[in-house]
Amino acid sequence: MADDAPRQFEIDLPPDIIPGSYADFANVWHTPTVFVMDFLTLAQPPRDEVDPASGERRTIVPARVVSRIRIPPEQVFELAKALTQQLEFWEQETGRRSPAGPLLED
Repeated sequence: MADDAPRQFEIDLPPDIIPGSYADFANVWHTPTVFVMDFLTLAQPPRDEVDPASGERRTIVPARVVSRIRIPPEQVFELAKALTQQLEFWEQETGRRSPAGPLLED
Protein backbone atom coordinates (compact mmCIF):
# COMPACT_ATOMS: atom_id res chain seq x y z
CA MET A 1 0.00 0.00 0.00
CA ALA A 2 1.47 3.36 -1.04
CA ASP A 3 1.93 5.86 1.79
CA ASP A 4 0.95 8.82 -0.41
CA ALA A 5 -2.21 7.22 -1.82
CA PRO A 6 -5.46 8.87 -0.67
CA ARG A 7 -7.53 6.85 1.76
CA GLN A 8 -11.23 6.28 1.41
CA PHE A 9 -12.84 4.67 4.41
CA GLU A 10 -15.72 2.25 3.96
CA ILE A 11 -17.62 2.63 7.22
CA ASP A 12 -20.12 -0.01 8.32
CA LEU A 13 -22.73 1.19 10.80
CA PRO A 14 -24.52 -1.80 12.37
CA PRO A 15 -28.31 -1.30 12.62
CA ASP A 16 -28.30 -1.53 16.43
CA ILE A 17 -25.85 1.40 16.61
CA ILE A 18 -27.79 3.74 14.26
CA PRO A 19 -30.00 5.32 16.98
CA GLY A 20 -26.97 6.16 19.11
CA SER A 21 -27.04 6.83 22.85
CA TYR A 22 -28.11 10.07 24.49
CA ALA A 23 -25.58 11.56 26.91
CA ASP A 24 -26.04 14.53 29.25
CA PHE A 25 -22.29 14.99 29.72
CA ALA A 26 -18.90 13.37 29.24
CA ASN A 27 -15.88 12.63 31.41
CA VAL A 28 -12.47 12.47 29.72
CA TRP A 29 -9.37 10.91 31.27
CA HIS A 30 -6.16 9.32 30.05
CA THR A 31 -3.36 6.88 30.65
CA PRO A 32 0.07 7.13 28.99
CA THR A 33 -1.23 5.18 25.99
CA VAL A 34 -4.96 5.91 25.64
CA PHE A 35 -7.58 8.63 26.07
CA VAL A 36 -10.92 7.48 27.48
CA MET A 37 -14.21 9.30 27.00
CA ASP A 38 -17.09 8.17 29.17
CA PHE A 39 -20.45 9.49 28.00
CA LEU A 40 -23.01 9.66 30.82
CA THR A 41 -26.71 10.20 31.23
CA LEU A 42 -28.45 11.30 34.40
CA ALA A 43 -29.87 8.26 36.18
CA GLN A 44 -31.96 10.24 38.69
CA PRO A 45 -32.46 13.91 39.54
CA PRO A 46 -29.60 15.50 41.51
CA ARG A 47 -30.10 15.53 45.29
CA ASP A 48 -28.55 17.48 48.15
CA GLU A 49 -26.78 15.59 50.92
CA VAL A 50 -24.82 16.46 54.03
CA ASP A 51 -21.60 14.53 54.62
CA PRO A 52 -22.05 12.96 58.07
CA ALA A 53 -18.32 13.12 58.84
CA SER A 54 -17.60 16.72 57.83
CA GLY A 55 -21.08 18.28 57.83
CA GLU A 56 -20.31 19.63 54.34
CA ARG A 57 -23.25 20.04 51.95
CA ARG A 58 -22.91 18.59 48.47
CA THR A 59 -25.07 17.77 45.49
CA ILE A 60 -25.05 14.15 44.38
CA VAL A 61 -25.62 13.65 40.64
CA PRO A 62 -26.44 9.98 39.95
CA ALA A 63 -25.31 9.13 36.42
CA ARG A 64 -24.76 6.05 34.29
CA VAL A 65 -22.12 5.51 31.61
CA VAL A 66 -23.92 4.85 28.31
CA SER A 67 -20.78 4.55 26.21
CA ARG A 68 -17.01 4.37 26.75
CA ILE A 69 -14.74 5.28 23.85
CA ARG A 70 -11.00 4.60 23.97
CA ILE A 71 -8.74 6.31 21.39
CA PRO A 72 -4.97 6.60 20.95
CA PRO A 73 -3.46 9.97 21.94
CA GLU A 74 -2.59 10.73 18.30
CA GLN A 75 -6.30 10.74 17.41
CA VAL A 76 -7.22 13.29 20.12
CA PHE A 77 -5.85 16.13 17.97
CA GLU A 78 -7.95 15.07 14.98
CA LEU A 79 -11.02 14.69 17.20
CA ALA A 80 -10.52 18.17 18.69
CA LYS A 81 -10.24 19.67 15.18
CA ALA A 82 -13.35 17.84 13.99
CA LEU A 83 -15.38 18.92 17.05
CA THR A 84 -14.29 22.54 16.63
CA GLN A 85 -15.18 22.50 12.94
CA GLN A 86 -18.59 20.94 13.54
CA LEU A 87 -19.34 23.37 16.38
CA GLU A 88 -18.55 26.29 14.07
CA PHE A 89 -20.87 24.85 11.41
CA TRP A 90 -23.60 24.35 14.01
CA GLU A 91 -23.26 27.95 15.26
CA GLN A 92 -23.50 29.25 11.68
CA GLU A 93 -26.56 27.10 10.90
CA THR A 94 -28.47 27.78 14.11
CA GLY A 95 -27.23 31.22 15.11
CA ARG A 96 -26.73 29.85 18.62
CA ARG A 97 -23.65 29.92 20.80
CA SER A 98 -22.59 27.36 23.37
CA PRO A 99 -23.55 28.12 27.00
CA ALA A 100 -21.25 30.55 28.80
CA GLY A 101 -21.31 28.69 32.13
CA PRO A 102 -21.34 25.06 33.26
CA LEU A 103 -24.54 23.10 32.74
CA LEU A 104 -24.30 21.62 36.21
CA GLU A 105 -23.40 24.03 39.00
CA ASP A 106 -21.10 22.96 41.84
